[in-house]
Amino acid sequence: MAAPPRKKAPCSGKWFAAKRYGYGAGLPIVWQGWVALTVFLSVTLGTTFGMLFLRPDKPLLVLSVVTLINVIAVGLFLWICKSRTEGGWRWRWGDKD
Repeated sequence: MAAPPRKKAPCSGKWFAAKRYGYGAGLPIVWQGWVALTVFLSVTLGTTFGMLFLRPDKPLLVLSVVTLINVIAVGLFLWICKSRTEGGWRWRWGDKD
């Protein structure tokens, strides 16, 4: 007996769905998008909660390093979302693309 045909994965290189209303990206649609989202959340939450376990010898230095890491992570994640969203980033009014 022949195996049923497999559904092809999207190979367009787009990782995030376009939002129906508003500006930006929606939820991930392929595994690469979920990995990017998981890594982003791990970095931002990990550095923030990691501050709780550091000794407060130089709190301003620790805060500035954590802030710098989070700003870089947000910028990189926004760039990935912008370049990997289907239909690009633009304002949407609920119409079909």
